[in-house]
Amino acid sequence: MTTHSLFTDLEEQNFVKPNSQLLNLQLGQEKIYSFFMEIVNEKSPEEVLREFKRLFFDFLESGSLNTVPLIRKILSANNEQEFRNTIKRCCYIIVNNWASKRKYESIQELINLLVNYDIPCKKSSYTSLHTYKSWLKNFVKSEDYQELKLFAHKHDHKGKAHWSNRYAAYLLVAQSLDANNPKEQQEAARQLSKQMKDNFKFELAMYIARSQSSASSTTRYVNPSILGDNVLRLIKMIIVKKGLFSYENLAHIFIKQTQEQTFQDFKESIRKYLFFSVKNLELVKILNQQLKENLADWKPEYDEEILDKNLFLRSCNRLIDCLTTENGREPSQLFTLLLSQGHPLTLVIILLKIILICQNSRSHLEIRIAHLIRYYEKLPKDECKWVIHFLEIFNITFAIYAENIEYNLIKVAEDKQNAPGKSKIDTYHVFSQLRENIYQ
Repeated sequence: MTTHSLFTDLEEQNFVKPNSQLLNLQLGQEKIYSFFMEIVNEKSPEEVLREFKRLFFDFLESGSLNTVPLIRKILSANNEQEFRNTIKRCCYIIVNNWASKRKYESIQELINLLVNYDIPCKKSSYTSLHTYKSWLKNFVKSEDYQELKLFAHKHDHKGKAHWSNRYAAYLLVAQSLDANNPKEQQEAARQLSKQMKDNFKFELAMYIARSQSSASSTTRYVNPSILGDNVLRLIKMIIVKKGLFSYENLAHIFIKQTQEQTFQDFKESIRKYLFFSVKNLELVKILNQQLKENLADWKPEYDEEILDKNLFLRSCNRLIDCLTTENGREPSQLFTLLLSQGHPLTLVIILLKIILICQNSRSHLEIRIAHLIRYYEKLPKDECKWVIHFLEIFNITFAIYAENIEYNLIKVAEDKQNAPGKSKIDTYHVFSQLRENIYQ
């Protein structure tokens, strides 16, 4: 299909039925989508960008809508939402293809094209052209554009990246699971999120291995976290619980013990499970009371029923909400309490214990993490260090426990002299190996 045929096929004869305006608009949109699906596979990024610019921008410079009947139709209907749907879907058809080929610099060029479109209209009397320009401005200011930018943030060379970009994997998970997004956006977000998580897992494993080797130079490995060299001690603290009271074993025991419980008994059991081994008794008392009140008022009509998979999943999601954000817009009371009092690791471990009994809740948890990032990203880095600290611990903990690599502590030397400042945990090294899938 040539560019000429794309535009001539969308001439006015395609819109002759006044009672079928929406249908004709949808047919025009599908033709454009098919066009970009074809050329993005066959042509160079430069040629694709040229065609994108021709469709969405060039007529502004010429002052004529005659070559873009689809845009003319959207403008005549004064339908800004359909314009946004059209340009967004075209963007993600291109982004999905280029992301799979890791052409992130080309994606950045597309994003720059959108933000640098400022072309003066030659014929100021064309009110529709000024309307269209306002739509473009609104799109660039929208959440849709911010989501698009995630696909190329590593290649954005304009100043320092925003602190939230480190946690883009969670923002991408939220995109991939939003049914309102184009299928191309969902797929591109899913792939890039997985890639970012895999990269972090690999970098963490390499850092752990090389930082413990006396033969390794510090210039040969990179710490993927921003917690400094203390991250190795943190990792040891996270994985120190092994054997009978490991988090995995406790999760298996809990699942078996609650299979025939009533919903009311389950509400009691899960609170005991979550707070088992939390040493701060005053903190446990506060958390336990708040969750008890929250669960007691939730779904009381099911209290006498035997727990089923649906109630189990919904309960785990409910607990995640209580511990992160209940409305998706602002942090929950418990989230603020735990972090403001300096207990990020406690919160992360409680969230981990929920996922270890219910892997199906992980996507819900990551969406809630995305909501928290969106809430706090309005603040400068210096004002939300405690949230960033939580996110770093969350990243590390879930890379260690909820993925396919198993980490263990192995004692490598006797601490006979008990050197000052050296704790018992320093006499252990962290070793990793592929783990079997322990989830059903």
